[in-house]
Amino acid sequence: MNTIPSHISELICTRISHDLIGNIGAVANAVELLEEGDMDFLDDIRSILKTSSQVLAARLKFFRMAFGLNNANLEDAALVRKTTADYLKTIGNQNSKIELEIGDYTTSYARIIMVCVMALADLVIRDGKISVKENGRKLYVNIYSLTKLSEQKKTVLTTLLSGAEAEYLAQYAPVFYLKELLKASELPVSISEGDDYGLIIG
Repeated sequence: MNTIPSHISELICTRISHDLIGNIGAVANAVELLEEGDMDFLDDIRSILKTSSQVLAARLKFFRMAFGLNNANLEDAALVRKTTADYLKTIGNQNSKIELEIGDYTTSYARIIMVCVMALADLVIRDGKISVKENGRKLYVNIYSLTKLSEQKKTVLTTLLSGAEAEYLAQYAPVFYLKELLKASELPVSISEGDDYGLIIG
């Protein structure tokens, strides 16, 4: 997909900035402490810099592949899996994790898979697992959670993918972008709801 509407581009830029700014601020604060020369905080500074740099690297790599220009990395299924799994680790913590399972899939689905995973991960309030599999040329992306998913975000995702309009908010940038990807690829999408919530593409 070569072009997307300008308002969708603005949403994506805003969302990416929002998802990076917290850890950039943490790095800046750590550097400030270093400049003050108080060695009592050295262990804390190391921890902040290590954690924040890892989060920034993982998110930037994911955003580059999911939203950037086409590149050979999208054809590497192992790298797509790792990059997506590493991204999910940055939005959880020791007590709240989102696991990922991606089966074999057609290479052309790579970007769609990454954006689907990002959109579904936004629904998780606490723990969850996202499963991706292809069967009969259809892509199934399901999310399982031991706790409730965000009903508000689930409603917006369902509304948008069903073809209805919704308010342009940056937090829903992955969903708006997914709609554009599916439109460009001429792929239909449907919602499955039962013990899990998921998307059926193709």
